[in-house]
Amino acid sequence: MLEVADIFRARGPAWRRTVPLSLGQLKVMSAIEQCRSAALGGHVLRCSGCARTEIAYNSCRNRHCPKCQGNAARRWLEARQGDLLPVGYYHVVFTLPAAISSIAWYNKRVIYGLLFDIAADTLRTIAADPRHLGARIGATLVLHTWGSALTHHPHVHGIVPGGGLSPDGERWIACRPGFFLPVRVLSRLFRRRFLEALADSHRRGQLEFFGEYAGLADPAVFAQWLAPLRTCEWFVYAKRPFAGPEAVLAYLSRYTHRVAISNQRLLAFDERGVTFHWKDYRAKGRTRYKTMTLEAGEFMRRFLLHVLPGSFHRIRHYGLLANPVRRANLARVRELLDVAPEFDTASDDTVLETRPTFICRHCGAPMIVIDILERTAPIRAPPVLQGAT
Repeated sequence: MLEVADIFRARGPAWRRTVPLSLGQLKVMSAIEQCRSAALGGHVLRCSGCARTEIAYNSCRNRHCPKCQGNAARRWLEARQGDLLPVGYYHVVFTLPAAISSIAWYNKRVIYGLLFDIAADTLRTIAADPRHLGARIGATLVLHTWGSALTHHPHVHGIVPGGGLSPDGERWIACRPGFFLPVRVLSRLFRRRFLEALADSHRRGQLEFFGEYAGLADPAVFAQWLAPLRTCEWFVYAKRPFAGPEAVLAYLSRYTHRVAISNQRLLAFDERGVTFHWKDYRAKGRTRYKTMTLEAGEFMRRFLLHVLPGSFHRIRHYGLLANPVRRANLARVRELLDVAPEFDTASDDTVLETRPTFICRHCGAPMIVIDILERTAPIRAPPVLQGAT
């Protein structure tokens, strides 16, 4: 199967000599190129059942690598199973306008951080209003920065239980069946608070501008640039509730550890470029599923647009689900709902510890490590440029 790594290995060395890339982007390219190859070393395995031997090369474990996210998603989901409540869950999406997306590329840490925090604050503020729900809620937000065609399209997906604790913590207040919060009210508050926070970041000198946007460094020009954004529609979307906890987990498994493009979407790589599947959300029915061919350099450029700043968390929990208070809040909610935890997280941890690391693909028996292959290249080193000294 064609992989992003194949494209990086074939065209990356020459392309890197022609474009300026950040150290973070170079590290991502290096990790993907070396992933599950002899460069990272590995293990020689022997099946305890059928005695077959095989070599398993190490993964890069980079969060932008299409091959490494499956196992990471499974581990994360197993840890989250104990957090599920026997209530309806809702899916909300907060999207930044194209104008702000254009400056977010140079200010990822600031603007992505604002997107997370303002979206969460908007949900909690409207939910706390007695005219809507009058409760303290929790939310899990996941950042995606891409559209289906690999364009820069920052937005957060939120998974929210359909209700919350009363202000005194003595009651569980459920939302109306099939309805969580009014999206128009969410959109207006999200727009106002985000623009206020963005203007404050500008006053504090936290934003950088380059190229055609260099003039925005001037406060008067920036204020004029913001003005139309105060009146245009901001996209906030709420989907219908999930059909039970299993559907929530299935959704999370698709979204939490997704990267800009999966290897499964790649169709061809030849002299014309890279051809892949994409979904045109402006079209309807079957016509929305299309193919696109990009020159290899343009494909790599678009892929690397979505490299996140170092140590930036793309999955965050807020309100009742915030990490410091999640366990106590969930226990209180279950007490009020008179239900026991559906999953025993302690026993899950035990299962994870005793589960075999390698399983034979032929007979399903555990495989035993009989030798270790040393890596030949450090995983975090950027690719070596030919001709460099």
